[in-house]
Amino acid sequence: MFPTLIGTVVIAGIVGYASEKTGWTRNGVLPSIIICVGGAFLFYFLRVMFGIGFGSPGLNAIVSSIGALIIVPFHWRPRK
Repeated sequence: MFPTLIGTVVIAGIVGYASEKTGWTRNGVLPSIIICVGGAFLFYFLRVMFGIGFGSPGLNAIVSSIGALIIVPFHWRPRK
């Protein structure tokens, strides 16, 4: 269980860094990594507690990181 958690954090960090470097997001490198790791942690613990997931832990980490990058910045963006 512990190696899965570490792998989830590493994959989420890579997704956050890659999304910022490719220009997909404009949050900054560190905020994108923090958002991705937070989303991956949340989804990891949902999988451990309730068994909700997409199959492999790596796929769960990627999907949850991308989902967090989509949800969090749009939620906190000021409305005009």
